Amino acid sequence: MKPINLAIADDHKIFRNGLKATLEDCPDFKLVIEASNGKELIGLLADRKPDVILMDIKMPEMDGMQTTAYVHEHFKDIKVLALSMHNEDKYIVDMMKAGASGYLLKNAEPEEIIDAISTVYNKGFYFNEHLSVTLIKQLVGPGSQNEGGGQYSVDLNDREIEILRLVCQECSNQEIADKIFLSVRTVEGYRARLFEKTGSKNLVGLVIFAIKRGIITV
Repeated sequence: MKPINLAIADDHKIFRNGLKATLEDCPDFKLVIEASNGKELIGLLADRKPDVILMDIKMPEMDGMQTTAYVHEHFKDIKVLALSMHNEDKYIVDMMKAGASGYLLKNAEPEEIIDAISTVYNKGFYFNEHLSVTLIKQLVGPGSQNEGGGQYSVDLNDREIEILRLVCQECSNQEIADKIFLSVRTVEGYRARLFEKTGSKNLVGLVIFAIKRGIITV
């Protein structure tokens, strides 16, 4: 099985070394880029394209939010997993808005880091408890559920709504296909249309859309 190619962008060498030591113990991962800031990372992406980037938020030259926005625009298939010492809602929300697919604190246990990388690669996003609460509170907001009297602002058919609900339950394409007896390729097509119809940048955006329209309840 092909290893997951990783990039680390962090200006603290001690932290990078510790993270590398954690990743080296996992044969499923291969580190292809190590950068000390966003500008350096971007200069290496074309030649050594990773599957997942572990991105620090606060870096010199070009910070994590600017770099994540650039990656999301120019390398849409690369997933960004934000890493920070900050357990503050604003940082989480800003990184998600920039296009990150997950968020971890730097003091996370090695097992959680490994799980987050695998999850964001295989499912396209990584939710932990704090991230979910933050997104609901900051991006959905009180009183915004069931906006428009339960009417969706875009035209979703019954099958799209069904798949959207399963996406919000963190089901992978294969799991959705098994549940509703479709091929994985067909499910991928539905997910692509959901992104297009809802204008969502990532899976977090789909969840927010579903909550705000009353398609799922918090």
